Amino acid sequence: MSLHEAMLYEKTKENKVKCCLCARNCFISEGGTGFCFVRKNEGGKLFSLVYAKAISAGVDPLAKKPLSHFNPGALVMSIATVGCNFRCQFCDNWMISQGKEIKGRNFPPEEVVKATRDNGCQGISYTYTEPTIFFEYAYDTARLARQVGFFNTFVTNGYMTPEAVKTIAPYLDAATVDFKGGADPEFYKSFSSVPSVIPIFEALKEMKRNNIHIEITNLVVPKTGDSIEKVKQLATWIRDALGKDTPFHLLRYHPDYQQTTTTATPIETLEKTYVAAKDAGLSYVYIGNVPGHPCENTYCPNCNEQVIKRYSFEITKWNLTKDMRCPVCGQEIPIKGRLYASGHSYPYALF
Repeated sequence: MSLHEAMLYEKTKENKVKCCLCARNCFISEGGTGFCFVRKNEGGKLFSLVYAKAISAGVDPLAKKPLSHFNPGALVMSIATVGCNFRCQFCDNWMISQGKEIKGRNFPPEEVVKATRDNGCQGISYTYTEPTIFFEYAYDTARLARQVGFFNTFVTNGYMTPEAVKTIAPYLDAATVDFKGGADPEFYKSFSSVPSVIPIFEALKEMKRNNIHIEITNLVVPKTGDSIEKVKQLATWIRDALGKDTPFHLLRYHPDYQQTTTTATPIETLEKTYVAAKDAGLSYVYIGNVPGHPCENTYCPNCNEQVIKRYSFEITKWNLTKDMRCPVCGQEIPIKGRLYASGHSYPYALF
């Protein structure tokens, strides 16, 4: 097994190390690993066990992440390693996020960048599991990608330290930060083994300070995590801390992993959370995982003109001016980057 010395850790007494990458701040004894299973103390040094060891790689529409206000129509090379710092009972990628075995294909940063170019992508997304736990791999890849003109995005649970955010910020263009259950602390403890949600909010504020484009998702989980009031509280925090134009995606839950006896989120519940988020003052709220729903589209917050029509990951109608304004009232629509394509691009896996 190849080892790559980790970033962001401190040596402590008795050959222990403190990992300063995610908010768990694991103290790891000699020979032990962190909560994520992929960072190991060898001789008083912390090493990543998954550097350049991709478990999955493929081409995705950027809209899949989802990112709706950043380089619409772009394609990204998506990569992941095994491991995660959450234990979500409903994880839909549990086969690669929750296993303790270190496995994957050698796919070093320079090959990731080459594959990005060869497959007609405009950027790279660090996704599927949790990019924080393969931070060194993501960092080196992102740095190389930026040098040749590709953008970089994280799809993350946000449970990283401010130091980690500041370290990756020079090379990270956008982040989708995924909440679950309206950020209810008890939900996180019960269903994801996360002791506190506060670090997620602190990481988001650090992303904002570092000018990283942010879009927020919230998985609306039936019965246990569909509190309308919690969603409204989260939307209010987003409005106050990140800005009212921050895109907020309300995602439909489907049963998976250890929660297979539950049911998918009712559309009516999603629509109620949509109204609550809009009532909290957010300009751009979306319903996700419901192809064809009207709330997949982007509407002008001033005159309610439909300015972008979507079907799942596809942009089916683009109704913005060249300078990203509503064609009816002239309201500026905050789209970062440019339109790359208006047609549908199906995801496909390299491995």
